[in-house]
Amino acid sequence: MPLEQYIFSMLISLVVIVVIFELVRQRKLKEEFSVLWVFIGIGILFFANGYDTVVEITTLVGATTSTTIVFIFAILVLLAMNLHFSIRISQMSNHIKNLTQEIALLRVEEQEQAKEDKS
Repeated sequence: MPLEQYIFSMLISLVVIVVIFELVRQRKLKEEFSVLWVFIGIGILFFANGYDTVVEITTLVGATTSTTIVFIFAILVLLAMNLHFSIRISQMSNHIKNLTQEIALLRVEEQEQAKEDKS
């Protein structure tokens, strides 16, 4: 790997990791999501430092260039992130539905109690 590409990928990975820690410190990003992003930063570090491994995987898979493997891994990471966020959205949706039903039941109870108090 040319030195310029190595330096660029190292800088990008370090910037990603520093930004993630800063967002967590400022409480703009929850810790549970930060783990995923830190793994992405570490993955970028791996691709920068383990270029020989990437080339070996490329020949093992039968791809023509190592960038193909990098794009495949990037797509897999995006799919994993998409699945993770879909699961979280489903959980939140169920939680919101349950909370809404609880509020409705409490309002009905409150109205019944108000009627009893008037009687």
